[in-house]
This record gives sequence, C-alpha cells and structure tokens, in this order.
Amino acid sequence: MSGQLMVVVMPVYEDAQASTRLFKELGKLYDGHIHVVAVDDGSVQQPVSVSWLQEAGVSGTVITLKRNEGHQRAIAVGLSYATERFGDSAQCIVTMDSDGEDTPASIAELVAPLQASDVDVVVAQRRSRVESLRFRLFYQVYKRVFHLLTGRRISFGNFIAMKPAAARRLCAMHELWIHVAGCVLGSKLRIAACPLDRGPRYAGRSKLNFVGLALHGFRGLMVFAEDVLVRVGIACAGIAALSLLAGLAAVTLKLGGMATPGWFSVALGILLLVLLQTGTLTLTMLMLSGVVRSGGTAIPDYQAMIAGVAQTDGDGSRR
Repeated sequence: MSGQLMVVVMPVYEDAQASTRLFKELGKLYDGHIHVVAVDDGSVQQPVSVSWLQEAGVSGTVITLKRNEGHQRAIAVGLSYATERFGDSAQCIVTMDSDGEDTPASIAELVAPLQASDVDVVVAQRRSRVESLRFRLFYQVYKRVFHLLTGRRISFGNFIAMKPAAARRLCAMHELWIHVAGCVLGSKLRIAACPLDRGPRYAGRSKLNFVGLALHGFRGLMVFAEDVLVRVGIACAGIAALSLLAGLAAVTLKLGGMATPGWFSVALGILLLVLLQTGTLTLTMLMLSGVVRSGGTAIPDYQAMIAGVAQTDGDGSRR
C-alpha cells in the first residue's frame, strides 16, 4: 500500500458484531491509509454508530439511510457519496460486504492490479466458497443462464476495487442502482480479475434468503434487458420458422397421401398455434427492446435517501 488514501464503501444491515470486527481488522491492517464509508441500510435493532469506527481507530463516515433500500442501492449511495467527497484525492475506492466474507487482508491484493495504466476496475473472482450446496448449484445454473441470455459472463460480486475516474463513470449509470456487478460489466471499463478465497462470516447469518438471492440474480439480467429481449426474440423467430417448415412438411405429406386419418389436422393445428404465439412474442420482444433503447432512466438523488451523516477522524474526534 502506498501513502495515498483508500476509501472502502460497505453496506451494513443489522450486523453489529460482524461489522465492528471488520472495522477493527481494517484499522490494524491499513492504519492511517483508509477511510471507511459505512452505509447503514435502515437498521432498526442494531443501527450503525460512528463510535464503532472510533473504537476501531478508523477514519470513517457513517451514512444512515431513511429506510431499507437493499444492499445494491446502499452501495450506490456510498459510492456516490465517496466519489463526490473525495474525488481524485483517493488512491482507489473499494466496495465490499461487511460480514467478513470479503476478507480485509485480501484488499491489498485486490487493489494491486490498479497500478497498471490499462486497468480501471479489479473484481474478485472466488477460488473457494463457504456456502451451502444449494447455493453453489443455483449459482452455477445462474451463471450459465446469464451467459445464454446476455452473452456475458459474470463471476464476481460486490468485492470490487476501482480508480476514482472509474467510480465516477459508474455513478453516472442508472444501472448501478439495480445491480453493481452488472453495471461494471456494462460500463465498458477495462476490467481485471483477481482470484481470491472467500472467508466465513464473522458472526450471525446472512439476511439474504434464497428468494432474495434469486431476485438479486434477476436484477442482474435487468441491466442487460435490451440484449435479453433481442436474444429471446431471435429464439422465438427461430421456433416460428421451424413451425412454418414443419407445417409445410405436414401439408406435403397430406397431399402425398402419407398422412394417417386425423393426424394432419392435429399436427397442423398445433404447429399453427406455435407459429402464432412465437410470432406474436417475437414482435413483442422487438417492440420492448425499442422501448428500452429509447427510454432513459433517471439516476436517483442519493442525498434524498440519507437521514444523517456522521464522521470521525479515527482518533476519537467526531464531526
């Protein structure tokens, strides 16, 4: 690590035990070279206090949101705040989870490739995971479906390091508020991958259940809605063309006297229904893709989501 400041953005939701331990480890490893932006995502039972950062001896900011926005939007708020406040004065900006699965010791390894002039963003690709078998199976299926529908491969999450200029570019994209990793893929920034092991949670259990994970995955597809719509439309057009060819083959067999009684009417009826449905779906997909392309989405005002901001210099002083 150089003498420049590194800003770490993380969402925190009802996770006092894990986040306080994470703050302490960050303070020990990067004392004086780190500023933590902890976004309290509407916690009720365990609201984040700036005193946690003071006790850890870490310079940082606690942003309290007015309500629970979800971890992706919480990261977007923290990243927007960090970009606006620090600008180019920071060496880099890192986004990570606050439960300890993104280990503090691996941050130095993650940011190292940013020294190259042809790298804007570094993403953590997991070498090993500490998750259930159901999660691993779902994740493998999701990655293949994602590649099939978007033509892109996704193999990383919220553990990302970026240069300040790259952070500004991401904050100018409305996709950041939907899915952080998907936004990085669609940003056209120069991305490098850093293989890292995923650690176990420091304490407690994940607040994100299986349904939440599925919803998070679908939001990743929403970032590339236009690509998904066009690919689905092409697939439907292909099925419609095959149905038309099969219908012509059925007519040929009927005229040639090679069709059994009743077979022709049933086969032709089914093929006609498939042709009409897929043809209609194709036109719908193409129309929707045009709407997606022409209709821009406004970037939310992150300041309107903030209930309060507290800061500490890490030496006991509070502002």
